[in-house]
Amino acid sequence: MSPPLNIGILASHTGTTLQSIIDACENGILNARCRVVISNNSTSLALERARRHSIPAFHLSSSTHPTAEALDSAIKQTLLDHQVDLVVLAGYMKLLGPKTLRRFHNRVVNTHPALLPEFGGRGMYGDNVHRAVLKAGLGTTGVTVHLVDEIYDHGPILAQTQVPILPNDTLETLRDRVQTTERRFYVETLHKIATNQIPLPPSHMSS
Repeated sequence: MSPPLNIGILASHTGTTLQSIIDACENGILNARCRVVISNNSTSLALERARRHSIPAFHLSSSTHPTAEALDSAIKQTLLDHQVDLVVLAGYMKLLGPKTLRRFHNRVVNTHPALLPEFGGRGMYGDNVHRAVLKAGLGTTGVTVHLVDEIYDHGPILAQTQVPILPNDTLETLRDRVQTTERRFYVETLHKIATNQIPLPPSHMSS
């Protein structure tokens, strides 16, 4: 077994996906250690969840760092200070800055509640995605885990899984089914990354 992967998690709100990842690390399901949690929301449940598990937790946002460049530098440095190998976005609602993306090139992953490249891009998150999927009248949606670049939902796809759309689905029932699948599938995919079952492309990290 390869050594545990050191991960840093960025989350914005309730942190349910974060919780799934923390639990999987603690239970040995995911071969990783959660070294730090960062949120752009000072009152997010994600920060509370991290502190409950004695994980260093930081609020970093435009409130703490008024310029985009300063915030980008702070996020990058916090991840470096905690020896993070892989940056995991778990419901993080902001684009990462160029310094962080350069330093962690091909080492930032995200999950999206649809089968990219469909139903992705700016403004396509949460219920907006599920509404669009239902409006399209499709029989299947899904979950995508992908690498992150400077464009929303644009980086190379690492893994996908399908979720059926039932004839009587509402926004709420579809959301619940996708979210349940998303939490499980993200952990499974992260474990495959940690154990080299899903190899990441070369990283050309620079400061």
